[in-house]
Amino acid sequence: MSTNENILEIKGLNKNFASTRANININFNLKKGEIRGLIGENGSGKSTLMSQIAGIYHPDSGEMVLKGEAYSPHTAIDANNAGIAMVVQELGVVGTLPAGVNIFLGRTKQFSKGGIISLKSLHAAANEQLEKWELPKVPLAKMSEDMMVETRKIVELARALSIDPDILLLDEITQSLSLDNRNKLYGLLRRFKEMGRSVIVISHDVEELIEITDTITVLRDGEVVGDVVSNDISPDEIKRMMVGREISGEYYRSDAAPDFRDTVVLRAENMSIENEIKDVTFEVHEGEILGLCGLSDSGIHTVGEAVYGLKKLDAGEVVLPERKKKIRSADAALKNSMAYVPKDRDHEALMIQASVRDNFTLPSLGELEGKIGYLSIGKQHKLARRMTDQLSVKTRDIFQPMSSLSGGNKQKVNLGRWLAKDIRLMVLDCPTRGVDVGVKAYIYQLMKEAKAGGIATILISDELTEVLGMADRVIVMKDGEVKEVIERGERFTEQDVIEVMI
Repeated sequence: MSTNENILEIKGLNKNFASTRANININFNLKKGEIRGLIGENGSGKSTLMSQIAGIYHPDSGEMVLKGEAYSPHTAIDANNAGIAMVVQELGVVGTLPAGVNIFLGRTKQFSKGGIISLKSLHAAANEQLEKWELPKVPLAKMSEDMMVETRKIVELARALSIDPDILLLDEITQSLSLDNRNKLYGLLRRFKEMGRSVIVISHDVEELIEITDTITVLRDGEVVGDVVSNDISPDEIKRMMVGREISGEYYRSDAAPDFRDTVVLRAENMSIENEIKDVTFEVHEGEILGLCGLSDSGIHTVGEAVYGLKKLDAGEVVLPERKKKIRSADAALKNSMAYVPKDRDHEALMIQASVRDNFTLPSLGELEGKIGYLSIGKQHKLARRMTDQLSVKTRDIFQPMSSLSGGNKQKVNLGRWLAKDIRLMVLDCPTRGVDVGVKAYIYQLMKEAKAGGIATILISDELTEVLGMADRVIVMKDGEVKEVIERGERFTEQDVIEVMI
């Protein structure tokens, strides 16, 4: 149910960060009942635009009109009071607070009596929001920092919806969600539209954005390069608008059969962790990309942590047959040429306030010692500069803080710091989350090169097309158990995998 009435109008919006022009003369209209997509390469200005609408940033010039009146929020609270709520790209919960408190962050006084918050009342209200919007249940008393990325995103979504917004802003939320919860989100968006409310959603998944939106605004280098009707545009046309040229070369693998060597690099035997995974057994071979996929609570992300020694097993073991070593800790994994790229790069992988140099060289500190056992600054600089150039990381210099890089460039550092080492196996958990199509293609190319060099890869992903596009075999999990292993071939289709998955 869309109307021709604009709920939000943006005229000549500009935003600069020092010498960087993040948004340039942005003109943008959003109608009541409209689902609008925002797409562009990393650094194109999408999140900056959304953050100004949400009161996180303030424009340098230009104006916004909301419901026919001048709109100039100075804080996110101002935006909330005006009926606008946002779920940010990177995690926006306070880790040291329980999930329930995070849902009503800044608004807990309504549950307070005599200065004491009634958690019973707060939890009841939180559950009411989850039920109202048909979101999955979350453990409200659990500390947010102890939750998976997906659960934390559900908490953030519930918080945004709890203000009953007229406009919902979603910045890269879908890539944090498994297939089943993604479908719940799509249902929520349709419901929002039927209520005459509006949504602006950022996603790097071009096909998804075309499917779930009415219209799409394409940004490039801080400027709007076009507004299109979703039903009238193809994915290739969108990509061309994003980058200003044709994207050439292969995206996924072109071969249709498994292709790896006989040597077993890692064997997981009967891995079990109470309430998470049970009797998970598999092998990954030299030059193999082994995919793992499943719905929420399937255990795929736990498998990655267990393989790298980050989670203690209640039963079973992880063995490196060539070296006759058992992996019981992350330290043992690192010493035995294993790499791990987690789903939540900012909180679990990168030192976000440290420099590009320090992040590139952290896993290699043992190899960067000088003659008398101290860290060689010269070697450190040389490695960081080599990898920055090799991976085309867009950065002022190697001393620039990671926090100032775009999502795509952060992920290049996150993955590249392991490729700088002589590794035998990579565990990649959602390696392309929050990156644009150009960086995705680059990461897939790095994976192909690693495969050709004999490196084994365990690819864990909530993106089924990614797993099917890159893996030799895929392990389909459900409720913490392996349901089936499917090889690249005739049955390597979304339909076949989803039938096993559900």
